[in-house]
Amino acid sequence: MINLDFIFHKMKNILVPVGSSKNAVSHLQYAVDFAKAFDARLFVVQVYNVYTKAGTMIKVDDIIERESKAYLEEKVSQIEKKGVEVITRVLKGKLIDTLELACKSADIDLVLVEPRTNSIKDEVFLGKTSGKIIKQMNVPALIVPEGYKFKEPKVVMMAVKSAFIKKVGVLNPLQAIKANFGSKVSLLLVKTPYYKDTDFLVNEELSDLADEVTKTDGATTFQGMLKHLKPSDPDMICVVRRKRGFFTKKWEKNTILKKDFYVKKPVLVLSGLK
Repeated sequence: MINLDFIFHKMKNILVPVGSSKNAVSHLQYAVDFAKAFDARLFVVQVYNVYTKAGTMIKVDDIIERESKAYLEEKVSQIEKKGVEVITRVLKGKLIDTLELACKSADIDLVLVEPRTNSIKDEVFLGKTSGKIIKQMNVPALIVPEGYKFKEPKVVMMAVKSAFIKKVGVLNPLQAIKANFGSKVSLLLVKTPYYKDTDFLVNEELSDLADEVTKTDGATTFQGMLKHLKPSDPDMICVVRRKRGFFTKKWEKNTILKKDFYVKKPVLVLSGLK
């Protein structure tokens, strides 16, 4: 059996990248409430990158860093911290490289992501920035719907086209959530046109985690999942970021449209099973 208590104690550091969205304060409040449930620290960061011409007199970096810091402090001042340690940082560099470096140095267990930062298009689920984070980062992430208020996830639906697990520690975030909230984990195995006989072989680690296992079919994992959303009514969805399989085409562009993937629940994205 998995020692869930041990894994639960590992979720100690949570990172929240903040953009310029109108939803920033609501998103930060969810992050605080989520972090409090785990007694975790919250790192609130903003990343900027400046391309300056040679001979520029003004210290652009200093100005942007100062403005970004003031912006973060202003947003953080509007939330109820509830005893959570909130650390703000302004970082310079390319978005993904900088965030991954921050995650490594702060030993981050989970990144909380807004679906859209400044996209005004209704058909967009993940904007360029959030899509890039989900597509390119190797850290597990939680996509929180706009304006969503924190509530304990009592039922988590994990939808996969293949249950094959080789990578160590992939399930840690889901194990931590189950241990902390006493969540029921419903494993949905979706038979797609690319099905292999080994796809539905559930190993001991995943079997111990799942309270029930359901098999279904669909053109994609998302389509298969849609059939079961209403009857199961989960509080959280869990999916897998893969190089091949679920989200292959969805993740080719950084922007992800609602027609390809959209749920009004928090989505936990695990960082690849293989």
